[in-house]
Amino acid sequence: MAEESESKQSTVESVMKKISEKIHSHDSSSSSDHEKPASPSSVTAKLYRLFGRERPVHHVLGGGKPADVFLWRNKKVSAGALGGATAIWVLFELIEYHLLTLVCHILILSLALMFLWSNAHTFIHKTPPRIPEIHLPEEPFLQVASALTIELNQALKLLRDIASGRNLKKFLMVIAAFWVLSIVGSSCNFLTLFYICFVLLHTVPVFYEKYEDKIDPFAEKTMIEIKKQYAVFDAKVLSKIPKGSLKTKKV
Repeated sequence: MAEESESKQSTVESVMKKISEKIHSHDSSSSSDHEKPASPSSVTAKLYRLFGRERPVHHVLGGGKPADVFLWRNKKVSAGALGGATAIWVLFELIEYHLLTLVCHILILSLALMFLWSNAHTFIHKTPPRIPEIHLPEEPFLQVASALTIELNQALKLLRDIASGRNLKKFLMVIAAFWVLSIVGSSCNFLTLFYICFVLLHTVPVFYEKYEDKIDPFAEKTMIEIKKQYAVFDAKVLSKIPKGSLKTKKV
């Protein structure tokens, strides 16, 4: 009898252990399921960025020192560049000073100061001063010329592709941009237009970088509305215009 009772107790204990193991395994699996993080794609959607950019504004502007100046990373340098451009614009536009006159006056003043300093140095020290030689290196000018040539060739290639008639949307956008530039050019001269662009480069990027989380949703809604209007215009007008293709000759 004692042996039978001990065997029953051992079987009951083994059954209870199995039940407890199953409960613990179920709890651990459920807790691991709850603690498993969701995939980033299911939680966060891809944010809309203006002009379809995927990099920060600093990288879009090319990085380096020019981007630092435009984004006011160094406030003294940025303020100095903007102040210098403003001084040049005031000098030539408001005061109506001419470039050739300015260059001649600067040369006259420089030569007069150097002449006086040279004579004073010779009179005091009994020896003529050593005036340093000014020599401009050729490499920076060649690099600038090469970069301008590459950019001009790219622009000419782009204009040729637009004129081929393959992309009507791009053609209309370029025509509209040139039309707006012609209107702006008729109302102000080149220096004023350059100064306006310079001021915009020093204000718009830093303003956008600061408030991009508020500007991007508004820009997304605007682009959706523009695409809707363009779809209507394309269906009613552009689709009825015959398109040509540019045939390239093989040499």
